[in-house]
Amino acid sequence: METEFSEAREGVVAPAGYRAGWAAAGIRGDGSDRADVGVLLSESPAALAAVFTSNDIVAAPVEQGRGILRSGRPVRGIVANSGNANACTGEAGRRDCTAMAREIALAVGGAPEEYLVASTGRIGRPLPMAAVGEGIRAAAAHPEASGEAGEGFARAILTSDTRTKTVTATVREAGEVLFRVGGTAKGAGMIEPGMATMLAFLTTDLAVPAPSLQEHLRAAVDGSFNRITVDGDMSTNDSVFLFANGAAGVGEGKGTAAALAEALAGCCQRLASMIVGDGERVEHRIELCVRGARSTETAEKVARSIAHSLLVKSSWYGEDPNWGRLLSAAGAARTGIRLEDLDLHYGEVPVVRAGCPLEENAEAWRREVARPDFRIILSLGQGEATFRMLASDLTPGYVDFNKSE
Repeated sequence: METEFSEAREGVVAPAGYRAGWAAAGIRGDGSDRADVGVLLSESPAALAAVFTSNDIVAAPVEQGRGILRSGRPVRGIVANSGNANACTGEAGRRDCTAMAREIALAVGGAPEEYLVASTGRIGRPLPMAAVGEGIRAAAAHPEASGEAGEGFARAILTSDTRTKTVTATVREAGEVLFRVGGTAKGAGMIEPGMATMLAFLTTDLAVPAPSLQEHLRAAVDGSFNRITVDGDMSTNDSVFLFANGAAGVGEGKGTAAALAEALAGCCQRLASMIVGDGERVEHRIELCVRGARSTETAEKVARSIAHSLLVKSSWYGEDPNWGRLLSAAGAARTGIRLEDLDLHYGEVPVVRAGCPLEENAEAWRREVARPDFRIILSLGQGEATFRMLASDLTPGYVDFNKSE
């Protein structure tokens, strides 16, 4: 089997048996004509897998989604809105979430319990339900399986993002399409693993039982969305959804299970990278790899300590190869590392070897960190474990953008 990845705009409607629609309902109340309601529908009931935020404070749609996931029942689709998170809205927010599911069920058929809800935007404000209801009806009026429909759905979920994020994996055997995985995501601010603060929607036309689908999704999320950070803040609405409707006429066997894992991991990794690259006013995207750790947990702890350091992130913005800040942040993880064991590279350029700086390479360091995308490799010299994550710089533009609502 061969897997081909594309960023074509079809995204979630690239697999067979899915349709999408969108509308501009004016949820933000700013007079703009931005798309802010999207519907994603499966032509037949689909198995569901989902992963949600680990925040103690969660939005009403997360509560609703967790309940549907626990039920194990097949689903018919999801309705999503941007411009309002429906978070910290109490019982009124729960009623509004239920009303959104009821509205899409009335529009396209089925029971409200077969439809999920996802919301993103400002926290603590009631949804303008008259506008939301009108938007759902408009989005559901003429759903399509087209590039325009996939892109329209991807636009409808954006908040501070500057661009849509779509991906498709096509799995072939002997030249023939076996099945596809499609996806779209939003995320630009409040990006912190556990999961990353974001919404992501994934579809496949492979037939996969819900328990197996959940295992596949968890593995893909752990290797992608749980390994990115922009600002270290976790939101209330993080959700990743995966639907499997079996429309390709192919079930999950030994070969297709491995192909699904590869396709799903690749889609999630690409979407995660797009999210970091589209972080609010981000100018540098950094691949941070910690190697030679005693355990994966140690490597992760060191990586996150570096990626969350405001001093390190500021130096990345300034294109300053300040390796001292980086090693200090690594030590602040308090995992028992020793300076004399450390090797550090910026890209392919050695910076520190056995704890000693290689000052003769200073100009090459600077060229590496001046790139919009660069790689940092830190070897701890204590074992074989590795952890890789994507991070970003901290820019004046980020501060300016987030100084108020």
